[in-house]
Amino acid sequence: MVQAKTTLPEILYNSLENYSSGLFSSTKRNGKWHYTDVQTYLSKVRNLALGLYKLGVRQGDKVSLHAENSTEWLICDLAILSLGAASVPIYTTQPGDQIIYILKNSDAKVHIVSTDALFAETKPLIKSVESVKAIISLFGSKHKKLKSFDQILEMGEVLHSEKPDLFEKLKAKVKSDDLATLIYTSGTTGLPKGVMLTHHNIVSNVEASRERLPYTEKEFFGQDVLTYLPLSHIFERMIEYMYIVMGCKIHYIEAVDEIRDDFMKVRPFFMATVPRLMEKIHTGVKVKGQELSGLKKNLYYWAIYLAAEFDPENPPTGVTAYKYKLADKLVYSKIRELFGGNLRGMVSGGAALSPEIFKFMNAIGFICVQGYGLTETSPVITVQNRKSMRIGSSGKTIRGVQVKIAEDGEILAKGPNIMKGYYKDEEKTKEVISDSGWFSTGDIGRLDEDGYLFITDRKKALFKLSTGKYVSPQHVENLLAGSGFIEQVVVVGFQKKFCSALIVPAYANVKKRLKRDGYVPAEPVSEDKKVRQLIQDEVDKTNRELSPWETVKKFVLLEDQLTIESGDLTPTMKVKRSVVREKYAAQIDSMYAEDE
Repeated sequence: MVQAKTTLPEILYNSLENYSSGLFSSTKRNGKWHYTDVQTYLSKVRNLALGLYKLGVRQGDKVSLHAENSTEWLICDLAILSLGAASVPIYTTQPGDQIIYILKNSDAKVHIVSTDALFAETKPLIKSVESVKAIISLFGSKHKKLKSFDQILEMGEVLHSEKPDLFEKLKAKVKSDDLATLIYTSGTTGLPKGVMLTHHNIVSNVEASRERLPYTEKEFFGQDVLTYLPLSHIFERMIEYMYIVMGCKIHYIEAVDEIRDDFMKVRPFFMATVPRLMEKIHTGVKVKGQELSGLKKNLYYWAIYLAAEFDPENPPTGVTAYKYKLADKLVYSKIRELFGGNLRGMVSGGAALSPEIFKFMNAIGFICVQGYGLTETSPVITVQNRKSMRIGSSGKTIRGVQVKIAEDGEILAKGPNIMKGYYKDEEKTKEVISDSGWFSTGDIGRLDEDGYLFITDRKKALFKLSTGKYVSPQHVENLLAGSGFIEQVVVVGFQKKFCSALIVPAYANVKKRLKRDGYVPAEPVSEDKKVRQLIQDEVDKTNRELSPWETVKKFVLLEDQLTIESGDLTPTMKVKRSVVREKYAAQIDSMYAEDE
């Protein structure tokens, strides 16, 4: 079936006009929830669009948006799209020099920023960006040259009273092949590249991805959904468009470390996530059992270990099904309460979800599916659904998208979701998109006989030992991260005789475990012998599951976590391997000193 081309404003306004009355979205800011109804949202979108028009924004122009997730972010986004302009989202964690590069490279005409705190790093440099004609502050500013969000809304309201038909005329001019957004990939290497996505790219992905959701649109309608991933990333943004199309009530949390309280407040029906959050939840659940004793402890771990055997593709029957039912009554139902008691499912993206976490989340009563894609593919290429949940896979291709495996194992994709190209970079565009339209993803994978896609690793992440053996660090890392005592891990070994690892222990859990033996580790904890032995035991367990050349022979314990803020992780929490290797070069070299 050939899908008719349409635009994001068309599908979004069509749904918003049929929205259930009352709440459209809420945003938690400075600890307080701010609520917005549908009519207020729509009127602010119109007024902001006309206010931007008054500032000189026209079809084809670029408007940058540097802000945290919020209803205001969504207002800005749809206002920009309604003018036929393209939004240029910027991560809140992006350093100032990169922001200036993005503004210059994108030719941004207007720059929108949420707060003075976020603007601080950009302010001294922004005068050098000649294309920017106005700067708008969403939540007020002490800087006189910044225009306020309310001021632009008022300008738009006045223009609407003077020209009541203008907004509809501007919307009608937007074409499906127009550029909808210019997303600068905050990748693991080099300067960010501007990925050009058209309205049709994203709409095709929204429509095809909706068909794979684990619940019907009728079941989604009017439900509360929770958002914590950055809207600057196409994964969460595309999900957001799906939520609007299905009539959901969207809730933006303020900080991920407060998510447990937010779950109880929002009681969401569904959420999009990355594996990192579920890994932390899984670790917490496993360690929680240490606080129990006797029969309760035995039953708790019986249920947890039973979850490790769950296969969503082949649900248990007979006596085995009864065991899961009993485990649900005793343990799983209590775990689900931690998510607000109403959560039915989630979709994981941004990085590979380990089989252990996948089985656990589905065993305890959620429908947890994972997908695969990139910014350049709008983003979804494959995704699971309730009828295609093969362990270890990323599901099958969505409607209209094709996948094949190149001779060297690289995943190639083709379809309406493939980007228009990299902005102002024809050479790099030609490197990844062939004349026949196949996009080179940079990932290594395989297709099984039933069409399920399995991701091995990033092509650039695979490394070759001096022995000639190839290692997929992600595979080893996923196994190690399954330990309740390991928070983060990076496996290294390029051109070395063996694999080593940088490990950040889950220090709180490690201390709890040692406290049971009456032992308190000395500072710094990363150098304590008993802490090291506990981690060594976990490494040894993992090594028994690996091929000889994959085993981790040595490791260094890091005192501090790898974070987005420190530049070690991308906004979707993937490790920037080159950054970490350079930052911890001395520690890595120390593990190979005796073998040089």
